[in-house]
Amino acid sequence: MDRLKVAILFGGCSEEHDVSVKSAIEIAANIDNEKYEPLYIGITKSGAWKMCEKPSTEWENGDCCSAVLLPDKKMHGLLVIKSHEYEIRRIDVAFPVLHGKWGEDGAIQGLFELSGIPFVGCDIQSSAICMDKSLAYIVAKNAGIATPEFWVVNENDTPTADRFTYPVFVKPARSGSSFGVKKVNNAGELDAAIESARQYDNKILIEQAVLGCEVGCAVLGNGSGLIVGEVDQIRLRQGIFRIHQETEPEKGSENAVITIPADLSAEERGRIRETAKKIYKALGCRGLSRVDMFLQHDGRIVLNEVNTLPGFTSYSRYPRMMAAAGITLPDLIDRLIVIALKG
Repeated sequence: MDRLKVAILFGGCSEEHDVSVKSAIEIAANIDNEKYEPLYIGITKSGAWKMCEKPSTEWENGDCCSAVLLPDKKMHGLLVIKSHEYEIRRIDVAFPVLHGKWGEDGAIQGLFELSGIPFVGCDIQSSAICMDKSLAYIVAKNAGIATPEFWVVNENDTPTADRFTYPVFVKPARSGSSFGVKKVNNAGELDAAIESARQYDNKILIEQAVLGCEVGCAVLGNGSGLIVGEVDQIRLRQGIFRIHQETEPEKGSENAVITIPADLSAEERGRIRETAKKIYKALGCRGLSRVDMFLQHDGRIVLNEVNTLPGFTSYSRYPRMMAAAGITLPDLIDRLIVIALKG
């Protein structure tokens, strides 16, 4: 029987390019090659699409050829260009392992929709909403979910520093992996934090700090048939959680300890799981997402953010939470592809 052809896209133009490559390496090592025929499409930091034999840290230096996804539904595949010869390779399903801008903001999802190719992960609308933290907060709040108090700073805005109660967090509204995020402890630090965030986005969020422990929940599936992984908990030694920017994250975080399952009661973990599912549904998520929250001392659960294409690296939280719930990475990859094909 012919194997299903899976286009695995990785790399990309965002600041999370290197994390994406690491995620693709793990997926390549764990996908069932007897069941699936993976086609690896690397996207360079400048936006060039290249088909390569396998993802690696040096993938661009290998034997690559140009390959682009055709938006024509009749073609349903890739246009591969090698030695001035053209070939169309049919694709059964796409698995984008792309993090950040143009990977989980609805852009690549729009191309998949035009092409008619089923794909792993959230649709255009939920991807765009979750990528913009301010929009995600508005939708979640309207669904009765607690969110931090926040203010939006647009491109030409200059907020008055003394209007805020410190500490606050300054974040690019549409970025990930803590790039450009700074904790601001007083008014004198605000302008520099905003300028730092503007390196990644011209829309900035100033967010009231939430007291409580950081927890996360991995969610898998569509509609009523959701599977939720074990709850994890992040304890910071200092600063903020930014493992993807650390020197050797494979050896563990330099400034944080991640506990799976979270060091919380069964009742608290259960409430966190139910809240994660409520957030997932409210934001229209499909396929998979990692829902990050704060558990406050009074038991209140507050949304932090939703990551619609979480990392699949060896140290990433989403696959680790699923593994703790008994779903191995090969099984997780298989389930995600099956969900995508069912639509």
